[in-house]
Amino acid sequence: MKRTIYTNERGNRVGESHPNAKLTDAQVAQLLDLRDEGWSYGRLAAVFGVSKSAVRWYCIGGRRCQLIMGVKVVHVSGG
Repeated sequence: MKRTIYTNERGNRVGESHPNAKLTDAQVAQLLDLRDEGWSYGRLAAVFGVSKSAVRWYCIGGRRCQLIMGVKVVHVSGG
């Protein structure tokens, strides 16, 4: 099986490719849309299963703020 990994200018994984990512890129986009509609950090945290501080960081650009500078395709074994 092949998996696409997104990297920054240093070659480090970013976005949902990062091993510590809790949310997919689509979920982050949805979270930001809901915040724009007036949802509170607490409500978003409960829906997405992350802390309020994590939601805040997503909303102010503290997370996922790196540009994708490269793409790697890696082979992973199914398990």
